[in-house]
Amino acid sequence: MLVVHLLLDCRDAMGANAVNTAAEAAAPLLERLTGGRAALRILSNLSDRRLAWAECRIPAQSFATEEFEGEEVIRGIAEANAFAWADPYRAATHNKGIMNGIDPVVIATGNDWRAIEAGAHAYAARDGQYRALTDWRVAGDSGEPQLFGRIELPLAVGIVGGATKVHPTAQVALKILGVTSARELAEVMAAVGLAQNLSALRALTAEGIQRGHMALHARQVALAAGASPDQVDRVAAQLIGEGQIRSARAAELVAQLS
Repeated sequence: MLVVHLLLDCRDAMGANAVNTAAEAAAPLLERLTGGRAALRILSNLSDRRLAWAECRIPAQSFATEEFEGEEVIRGIAEANAFAWADPYRAATHNKGIMNGIDPVVIATGNDWRAIEAGAHAYAARDGQYRALTDWRVAGDSGEPQLFGRIELPLAVGIVGGATKVHPTAQVALKILGVTSARELAEVMAAVGLAQNLSALRALTAEGIQRGHMALHARQVALAAGASPDQVDRVAAQLIGEGQIRSARAAELVAQLS
């Protein structure tokens, strides 16, 4: 079996149609040169020549709360990332959280979120083991400790062609973002993914992510029980305080407030 890679600079397009067209055009020539038969002629979503990355440095003090010291929090975040680097079961959820941030931007701008997901997860396993897409470390040996974060992943996105060019919502989203190239758009997505990951790791290593999930769940239970917009927060807070996030109790509280 002979595998031939065509590398195209798609500029500000996602490039799927261009790559597929080029592959189709090259197939007859390759058949003549090799005496073989061309089989698949299609792009790869592992676009590792279109990597995007984002980095940040945040002082430990920024993470300090009444319950936790900032240095304690950033150490926990770095340890959680190391866990996701070493264990593929943890890495799967770790990276899923990153894509929770990236996918909505991909969808809003008319790009193919399934292609982005496939490329990201394939890239996470590029060395033979599925790993975290981020790197979080405690930095700043001299002076105040800082949290250093970096994300890198393939992001083959476009701002011209396909749905991005014709869909009015995608055009509005691009205008809001203020990006003028596919490269800039990919950088925005990478930054969103890094921020999303940071929020999840901070919750996991501090008060625990379940508290935030249950707070959201309490609001949903309150709404389902018929709470009006001005009652939702009060009912949700009461449910959380009692430790009874149940529909029946929410209905009782709504009745009392009505």
